[in-house]
Amino acid sequence: MPPISRWLTAIAAAAMLTLTACSQPAATSSVPPLVVDSSPSPTDPVGSSLSGPLPRVSIAKIAASSTLVPLGLNPDKTVEVPPVSRPEQAGVYINGPTPGDPGPAVVLGHVNGAGRPGVFARLAELRPGDEVDVTRLDGRTATFRVYRTDTVNKDDFPTSAVYSDTPGAELRLITCGGDLDRAANSYLSNVLVYAALTTLR
Repeated sequence: MPPISRWLTAIAAAAMLTLTACSQPAATSSVPPLVVDSSPSPTDPVGSSLSGPLPRVSIAKIAASSTLVPLGLNPDKTVEVPPVSRPEQAGVYINGPTPGDPGPAVVLGHVNGAGRPGVFARLAELRPGDEVDVTRLDGRTATFRVYRTDTVNKDDFPTSAVYSDTPGAELRLITCGGDLDRAANSYLSNVLVYAALTTLR
């Protein structure tokens, strides 16, 4: 997808990202997994077949590691998120670049779910200088260095800063944070981590 078209698609989709990516169901609730498109596509930068190999994100600083399932758009044009019933699972937005290629690759994960800590439970602990590794399907590992961490109210989600094209390869990590609206079982903010590629080997 051309950069401008990819950016416009992301802008349209991201408006609801902060509303759908971060709920904390009660431990006793039954949460159906969100649908992830499992049909293979020759243009899919990360590969959509859940039965085949998947890329992986690893963050030693916070002891986080997960394969990355492909996340596209729901029928209502909101961004898919990993199943809340599997909070240990992270995913990568497939309408953006592959991690390590030019542009901002976006990885989403839950802070918790189904009464368990999520893969990004400690994401807010990351600080500038910390490293994030993404093992790609081509066998190479892209290492990113964090340069910024923010916690922002969902109503003020910085769509352009997260999704706009960048001259170099960058990474965005997104989860929930801030205060919990217990009535809605939803966090009021998002934790955003920005990182830039240092090596691709």
